[in-house]
Amino acid sequence: MSLGPNMLWYGGLSKRGIRLGLETEEELLERLGRPQDGIRFVHVAGTDGKGSVSAMIESILRESGFAVGAFTSPEILSITECIRFCGSDIDERDLEQVMGVVREAAEAMRGEGVECTSFEVLTAAALVFFRTVGAEMAVMEVGMGGRLDSTNVISPEVTVINNIGMEHIAFLGSTIGEIASEKAGIMKPGVPCVTMNGDEVFSVLERHAAEVGCPIRRIAADDVDIVSNGPASVMMEYNGELFEVGLPGRFQARNAALAMEGVRLLSDYEGRIAPHVADGLATVAWPCRMQKLLADPVIVDVTHTVDGARCLRSDIEEIYGSVVLVIGMLNDKDADGVVSELAPMCSAIYVTQPDSPRALPCGDLAETVRRHGRVDGVFRTIGEAMEAALDGRGDDNVLVTGSFRMAEGVLRWMADRSSRFSTRSRGSTWAERILAATRRV
Repeated sequence: MSLGPNMLWYGGLSKRGIRLGLETEEELLERLGRPQDGIRFVHVAGTDGKGSVSAMIESILRESGFAVGAFTSPEILSITECIRFCGSDIDERDLEQVMGVVREAAEAMRGEGVECTSFEVLTAAALVFFRTVGAEMAVMEVGMGGRLDSTNVISPEVTVINNIGMEHIAFLGSTIGEIASEKAGIMKPGVPCVTMNGDEVFSVLERHAAEVGCPIRRIAADDVDIVSNGPASVMMEYNGELFEVGLPGRFQARNAALAMEGVRLLSDYEGRIAPHVADGLATVAWPCRMQKLLADPVIVDVTHTVDGARCLRSDIEEIYGSVVLVIGMLNDKDADGVVSELAPMCSAIYVTQPDSPRALPCGDLAETVRRHGRVDGVFRTIGEAMEAALDGRGDDNVLVTGSFRMAEGVLRWMADRSSRFSTRSRGSTWAERILAATRRV
């Protein structure tokens, strides 16, 4: 991505770090003329799977003929992935222009002593873009938590809260109840919420829903029957109907049930949306979720939580059997918990680290891996780890996981190996560009 002056300015905001709270975002949007007004929203929170649920809802609404926007994070290859309209990423030139509008307002605030974070600015840019292009609806994925996340300035028509686990304890709390309370903060009076969580978490959500006057419905995992689970999709039965979900993994079937129940709560579900639910699920694209890369024996997944690793292991064992693992993680994740879940299915483990200032050093991760299995190699770069894994894999596939930045790193490394790869294709979704990154011709 070529960076203009406004995107260069945006890139410099990352040093301001993370700040939870709504006051700055609300002030920024006021100065921008409240771009969120007049747009219908679905708000999605959770620890695992909230991005997949957001993508499924977006796909269903797009198949239903809505001019639909989507705001998700983090990106894998380009920040343009975070803002989509009608299935396509925001164009680099449009993002530069929209960021210029937000920059002017943010710099005026800075002159008055109030500094915006990068995520606050990106949220505002998404909303300005959605207003500019005439989005009827937008799916907004929470960045962190919920109650104090910048996206919580919207007035949604429906909220969805996916699986909640231990994450971001420095910001959200040190117990599952505290974290659940933060994520419950997206609930609004009179706005229906659908969730799929166990009793301990649901009791927290249910109590909060009663306090704010939010109708809440829980789906049980047992309500979803898996018919088949393959490398490219999962077939499920729900409410007596068969659906194909265009993403692999049993957990994606549960995500699909949440997405279906979320859109069912929209006011025009019966007349406009219901006939297109099946097509929306079948055509959903959400790369790097247990994604088998075309001609290569490589599977890429962004899992970085213990619950996510548990689901990943179950699906990988069912579909592929044993795998060679290439793993790298960030320093604020539960590396021991993730490795303990993944190690038993691995015929070999290669340890590396993503290209990030928050990377867990590969030597530290290797010590963690040794508590659960054998380390077959430790490498400072993803490319070196991949070369070793591909050379020593035998008949097994290579699974790359542990972080969004691991997914980015392996895709960029594989792109460098392909003379026909181009990241500058226009008019395509970011899913298609990522697939192009690994295509062999």
